[in-house]
Amino acid sequence: MRARAALLLAGLPLPALAHPGHLEAAGFVAGLLHPLTGPDHLLALLSVGIWCARQPARPAVAFMLALAAGAGLAMMGWRLPALEGGIALSLLLAGLMVAAAVRLPPALAAIVMAGFALWHGNAHGLELPHAAGAAGFLLASAGLLWVGARLARLPLARALGALVAAFGVALLAL
Repeated sequence: MRARAALLLAGLPLPALAHPGHLEAAGFVAGLLHPLTGPDHLLALLSVGIWCARQPARPAVAFMLALAAGAGLAMMGWRLPALEGGIALSLLLAGLMVAAAVRLPPALAAIVMAGFALWHGNAHGLELPHAAGAAGFLLASAGLLWVGARLARLPLARALGALVAAFGVALLAL
């Protein structure tokens, strides 16, 4: 069952940063749709939401701040190194952290989440270089973190983490 699900995830459209279907939308609407149309960002946000909800101190705030910072850097013309590899690695690690129910001290949890978010925010900022689009993607991202936090209550949350990790492995293999 898990092998089939991993193969299904591995067959999703790639490369990781391709988000077709919302380019016709402009500004805020494009930003709202952006995290929902790319499996890399969608799975990352859901798994981060699950993981953050299971931590004693909620590092989701650090994630959102770094997401905005990464987008801001992109809008100023800065592209982080190994952008797609960083996103794929964050999927692998976030998925493993959910699957293994890893707990970290609050400061370390915030640093790890900020690192993941910086790369995702930078990718979003490069693809949505306007403030209205960034506002939309931040709102959609916060919503997906909230959904992930609700998923954390389900017994299948750890299995979802394993699937996200498998997707990260597939992206790294490309």
